[in-house]
Amino acid sequence: MPNHNRPSRIRPIALWPLAGMLALSISACSPSPGDDRLADIRERGELHVLTRNAPTTWYEGRDGPTGPEHDMAVAFAEHLGVEVRFEAVSSVGEILQRLSRGEGDIGAAGISRTRERAARVRFGPVYQEVEQQVVCRRGGSVPADVEALAGVSVRIAGETTYERRLQRLADRQPDLSWETEQQLSTEQILEQVWSREVDCTVADSNIVDINRRYYPELEVAFGLGDPDDFAWAMPREARALAAEQRRWLRRFRRDGRLDAVMERYYGFVPVFDFVDMRAFQRRIEQRLPAYRALFEQAGQRYDIPWTLLAAQAYQESHWRPAARSPTGVRGMMMLTLPTAREMGVDNRLNARQSIMGGARYMRRLLDWLDEDIAEPDRTWIALAVYNVGMGHFRDAQALARELGRDPRSWSDLREVLPLLAQPEYYERTRFGYARGSEPVRYVQRIRDYQDVLERSVYGDS
Repeated sequence: MPNHNRPSRIRPIALWPLAGMLALSISACSPSPGDDRLADIRERGELHVLTRNAPTTWYEGRDGPTGPEHDMAVAFAEHLGVEVRFEAVSSVGEILQRLSRGEGDIGAAGISRTRERAARVRFGPVYQEVEQQVVCRRGGSVPADVEALAGVSVRIAGETTYERRLQRLADRQPDLSWETEQQLSTEQILEQVWSREVDCTVADSNIVDINRRYYPELEVAFGLGDPDDFAWAMPREARALAAEQRRWLRRFRRDGRLDAVMERYYGFVPVFDFVDMRAFQRRIEQRLPAYRALFEQAGQRYDIPWTLLAAQAYQESHWRPAARSPTGVRGMMMLTLPTAREMGVDNRLNARQSIMGGARYMRRLLDWLDEDIAEPDRTWIALAVYNVGMGHFRDAQALARELGRDPRSWSDLREVLPLLAQPEYYERTRFGYARGSEPVRYVQRIRDYQDVLERSVYGDS
């Protein structure tokens, strides 16, 4: 399992220009008098973003900085024509304090917009809604409601909106009590719940959804009322910057780019199976070591992340070289006999041959797809084609065009593919009926497995 070390108060600052090359200088961001924050950003050529180091915000991935807040901030900086500097801070409370002093341009860290906070900083428009949830450990004390919550130990992260929500509930439930940890993040307290150091905590639903992959025993007990709105925070005087961010976000949303960000980081979230995930984690320790080198070799040879190939193989066969389906596909990568022959595989039950053949076939699919399909959509679509076949995929693309959807977008195609099982749609396609929901689930599960696998293998960055 990942090892969550307690973060220092200030994490290192990373400067990432839009061209992807490391900038050679970092300029200080001092408070600007009056309403000249936007002009100041453009003059120094840099957007200073305060964020948190977490999988739902900004973190170091296998290929460099990533995360939903990272992608949005980079896009906004590109809109402004400047570079972006990320500074990871330990808490939302500290981000708000620094912005209120003018130290930083925007806070992009999954920050809930509240009346109290709006008195200290200026908020941009809402870009995401989340629900506060009570989270406990399966098999432990899992209260059914607020009244029962008073009978268990509760620990929450400090300087969050969770405490405000609990205080309102305590007005009606005087026995309700909790412990506030100023030096721990919500993610760290979720790990404490998982390790039975405390019964329950409160966390935003997006944080819960991601972290249940790493700690499957976490269980949502119940929600705590109306959803919270996420928005970027800025210094109070930054009126022009807020207006520009509002214009940018309107266009970003209209062009489908906001949906694309949410799809990239949360598209696999609806698929969660406690029993399956626990079995997967055991098999990472017990089965994967025997085949990891083969996945790494195949990934290097065909320029595909080995963790993606391993996740795909797990979805296909649970890493069993002798696996067989009722339809006759066999082996680690579940190749059909014609595909195996085409890929040079003469023994589908040989793990090396199957992995290399499956990787070669994936590479072929990636290369076959239209050049204007960008990553990560290209990978998700190639996985879907691996599952459903190129003919049905082309039918789905044609149907997407008819329905005014983007045939290059996985977010759109995953809505269209299930329609291939409905007569009103498949009867007018070239290849006819297909169980179109299957490739959608197939891709979601592989993304889920790859996410957990990378966390297990590489840990937290």
